[in-house]
Amino acid sequence: MLVPVFVALGVVNAVALLVVFALRWRRLDLVERYGWLYLLLVVPAVWAMVLALREGAPWQYLVFLVIYVGFLAIEWLYDWVLRIPFRERSDWRLLVPYVGLYVSSSYGFLVMTWRESVPWGVVILALTLAQFAANAATHPRGRGRRES
Repeated sequence: MLVPVFVALGVVNAVALLVVFALRWRRLDLVERYGWLYLLLVVPAVWAMVLALREGAPWQYLVFLVIYVGFLAIEWLYDWVLRIPFRERSDWRLLVPYVGLYVSSSYGFLVMTWRESVPWGVVILALTLAQFAANAATHPRGRGRRES
């Protein structure tokens, strides 16, 4: 049961981030108003952690799920609790943990899915590359920054 949940979580995560990055380009107001909905992915992530423990799954699943929940936690803390504009500032003390968890969780979804199913791994790879490209293109400090 864990593998389908893990793969689905990886796909939904990548698609949700693609939507957030696409909206950030022209409709930042929607991201600011509804972006917290992305954090609800903590529910299936915790459920997958329980499944991993219950099923005695390889330890890597649990590690990558903990990393992903850590990423969601830091996203929640920076954006919704402390309201730190860390994307606009280049403070390595804020960026290193955030970017490290973001990249590590993306990597985890990719490699663990690829391990179980190459076709689904290719889907996750394509979505992850598209997500990274959309993030770079619409990043507030990136070249895709829209002046308004």
